[in-house]
Amino acid sequence: MDSKAQPSPPKEDYNLKDTRPQLGERWPHWGVRGGGGWITSERAVSTYDLVEQMFYLYVRVVKAKDLPPNPVTGSCDPYVEVKLGNYKGKTRHLEKRMNPEWNQVFAFSKEKVQSSVLEVFVRDKDVVSRDEFVGRVVFDMHEVPTRVPPDSPLAPQWYRLENLRGEAKVRGEIMLAVWMGTQADEAFPEAWHADAATVHGEGVASIRSKVYVSPKLWYLRVNVIEAQDVEPQEKGQLPQALAKVQVGNQMLKTKLCPTKTTNPFWNEDLVFVVAEPFEDLLVLTVENRVSPAKDDMVGKLVLQITNFERRLDHRPVHSRWYNLEKFGFGALEADRRHEHKFSSRVHLRVCLEGGYHVLDESTMYISDQRPTARQLWKQPIGILEVGILSAQGLQPMKTKDRRGMTDAYCVAKYGQKWVRTRTIMDSLSPKWNEQYTWEVYDPCTVITLGVFDNCHLGGTDKGTGSKPDSRIGKVRIRLSTLETDRIYTNSYPLLVLQPSGLKKMGELQLAVRFTCLSVTNMIYLYYHPLLPKMHYLHPFTVNQLDSLRYQAMYIVGVRLGRAEPPLRKEVVEYMLDVESHMWSMRRSKANFFRIVSLFSGAMSMSRWLGDVRHWKNPVTTILVHILFFILVCYPELILPTVFLYMFVIGLWNYRFRPRHPPHMDPKLSWAEAVHPDELDEEFDTFPTSKPQDVARMRYDRLRSIAGRIQTVVGDIATQGERFQGLLSWRDTRATCLFVIFCLVAATVLYVTPFRIVVIVAGLVWLRHPRFRSKLPSLPSNFFKRLPSRADCML
Repeated sequence: MDSKAQPSPPKEDYNLKDTRPQLGERWPHWGVRGGGGWITSERAVSTYDLVEQMFYLYVRVVKAKDLPPNPVTGSCDPYVEVKLGNYKGKTRHLEKRMNPEWNQVFAFSKEKVQSSVLEVFVRDKDVVSRDEFVGRVVFDMHEVPTRVPPDSPLAPQWYRLENLRGEAKVRGEIMLAVWMGTQADEAFPEAWHADAATVHGEGVASIRSKVYVSPKLWYLRVNVIEAQDVEPQEKGQLPQALAKVQVGNQMLKTKLCPTKTTNPFWNEDLVFVVAEPFEDLLVLTVENRVSPAKDDMVGKLVLQITNFERRLDHRPVHSRWYNLEKFGFGALEADRRHEHKFSSRVHLRVCLEGGYHVLDESTMYISDQRPTARQLWKQPIGILEVGILSAQGLQPMKTKDRRGMTDAYCVAKYGQKWVRTRTIMDSLSPKWNEQYTWEVYDPCTVITLGVFDNCHLGGTDKGTGSKPDSRIGKVRIRLSTLETDRIYTNSYPLLVLQPSGLKKMGELQLAVRFTCLSVTNMIYLYYHPLLPKMHYLHPFTVNQLDSLRYQAMYIVGVRLGRAEPPLRKEVVEYMLDVESHMWSMRRSKANFFRIVSLFSGAMSMSRWLGDVRHWKNPVTTILVHILFFILVCYPELILPTVFLYMFVIGLWNYRFRPRHPPHMDPKLSWAEAVHPDELDEEFDTFPTSKPQDVARMRYDRLRSIAGRIQTVVGDIATQGERFQGLLSWRDTRATCLFVIFCLVAATVLYVTPFRIVVIVAGLVWLRHPRFRSKLPSLPSNFFKRLPSRADCML
C-alpha cells in the first residue's frame, strides 16, 4: 500500500479545557494550615467546596482489653482484621499483649462497598499454624452514623467480642469507632485505604497524603578581614596566605594575599546558605601557598553557627578576633603552651542574614518573596485554594504482570508549603479530590503542580523500588492572572519533553480560587519592590546568586528527603526547575522568536503608515493629515493625545482579555518542531559525555556561555512582554491601574502648560543624589510585577 495514502496520526491536543465538575458544598475542613501559620481570618476559613465529595466508611481500631491467652503458648499476639465484603485491612500484631493498643484507622470508599455488614475480627498471630480466632464484632451498614461537619470526632466505644455464632461468650472487649465521613475528615490522610491493600511494609507510608514545610533558610555572610602572626611550617619564610571557609558541603575561599606577609589582609565576603536547625559547623582554615598545586594549612578555626548574630536590616555587625588552632604541633603539654603563647588570630565579621529572601527556585517562577526573618513579614493579602480533582488519560509508566500501570500522585508547591496527595494505585484516571490552602503575601507569584508515578511501593516488579519516581507532567499558574473570588475549573495538559520528542502524558483537572483579603494592600504591592530591601541595599553578584540558588535547592531537597514519607530528590528538583539554566538550542530558539514577536506590533505600525502614505484608504489618510496639522500647530497636545490613545486601546482590549490562566504552550517553547539532534544535545549530560578531552572542554564552555546568552535573551523577551502586558488585561488589576493612570495623565497634561511639564520632568531627572533612594522607583516596581509569557515556557 502506498505510504502517501495512509492516514496521518491524529495530532495531540495541547490546549487548556474547561471542565464542569460536580463540586461539593461549602463544608469545613479541619486542620488546614497556611504557609505561614494557622489561618484565622473569617474569610480565610477553608471550605472543602473545590472538590467532589467522596464518602468513606471509617473504622478506628483503638485498643482491646482482657483478651484470652492461647492455651498452647499461654500468651496472645493479637491483631485486628477489618473486613467489608472483599476488602480486608489488618493492624500490626503485638506480641504478648493481653491489653493491646493499635490506634489505626481504616477507610473504605462508599462507591466500592458491596456488603451490608462490617466485620471486625480479633485474631491471635501464629507463625507455625493458622491464626487463632479470638472474637469479632459485627456492624450493620445501615446503622452506621454519618459525621456531619462541624461535629467533633466520633468517640470510640467498648464492644463485647462475640463468637462466630453471634453470641457474647468470648472473653475480651475492643474499643472501636465506626462512622461515615468524607475526605475532609482529619482521619483521611493517615488512614489505611482499601484501594491500596496490595501495598505493605514501608510502602504504606509513601502512599499517604502529606503536607511538608520547606526548611527555614538563612544567608550566612562571613567577612574574612585579616589575620595576624601567620607562621608557615618552614621557618624563616614569609607566607602567602589565603583563607578557606567550609559550611557543610559548601566551600569558598578568598583570593590569595598579593604580598608575602605574616599579617595578610583580604576583606572579602563569603556567603553561604544554611537551614534551621543549624546542624553544620563553620570551619575556617588559613593556608600558605607553597606551589601552584599545593597549599599547606597553618591554622584552623571551628565555630558553631548558632552563636552568630542575626541581622534583619542594613545595620553594621561587630567584628571579632578569633584564635586559630595551630597546625603541626604535637600533643605534648609544652607544645600546647607554645601554641597558646604564639597563637595566630583571624579577624572575622560573621552574621546570619534574615533580611533577604533565600531563592530556592527559579526567579521566573518564584512563589515566595518574603524575607527569612518572620519579624519582617506583613499580613497576607489573600488566600489561595486549590482543589486537585483528578487526572485523565495518563500513560502507563511501568509494567506488572505484563500489563501497563501507573501509581500516580500529585505534588503542589507554593511558598514554604509543599503538599502531596495520596497515591492512587493502578489507575490511568486517578481521582484524588483533595483540597489545600495557602496564604498569599504577593499576587505576582506562581504555584507549581507536578504529577509523578510512585516507584517506591515495594509490591511491583523486581528492582522497581530503587527507581526514581517518574515525571508525568507539570503545571504552573501565576496568581496575578487569576480574577479574585472566581473558581477556575480547567483541565491542564501534562507535557513532558523526552529524548524522542514532546509527549502528552495526560491531563490534570484542577479547581483554583484566589480570594482577596485586602484590595488596598494588593494595589500597594504593585508599587512595592519585588524583593526585600536588603537585595537592593547590599545586592549579590550574578555568580553569587547562581551558586546560592543551587545550594538552597540542594538543602531543600536533602531536608524534604528526610521527611516521612520522603519527598524525594527527583521530585524536588523537577518542581524547582533545577535544570532550567542549562543550555538548550530549543529554549534559545523559543526566546529568540519571543523577541521577534515583540516587534510584530512595530512592523504592523510601519505597514499601516505605508498604507496611509500610499492613500490605500483615502478617508484614513485625510484624517491623519488633519491630526498631523493639529499636532504641529498645537504641540502641547502630543502627550495628551498619546496617553488618550493608550487609554482607548486599553478599554478596547478589555473585550479580548484572556478568560483562562496561561498554561504550558508547546508552540511557544518550540517543543513540537524540535530537531532530534537538538534534543540529543539538550539531554546530553553536563559535563558532556564526549570522549575527547579538548572537545569536552570547548563544548562545555560553549554551553555555559550560550546558557548565559539564553538567559539574557529570555530576560529581554520578558521585559518586552511585560510592556505588552500594560494594556493586554492579562493582569486585570495592573491594566486597570495603568489605564486609570493614562486617563489622569492625559487630563493633567492637557491643563498644564508643556513648558512646565518639561521643566518639572527635567528637575526630577537631574535631582541631587541626596534626594534619591536606593530602592527602585514606583514605575520600576510596577513594571517588574507585570506578567510575561515566561510562565508558559516548558
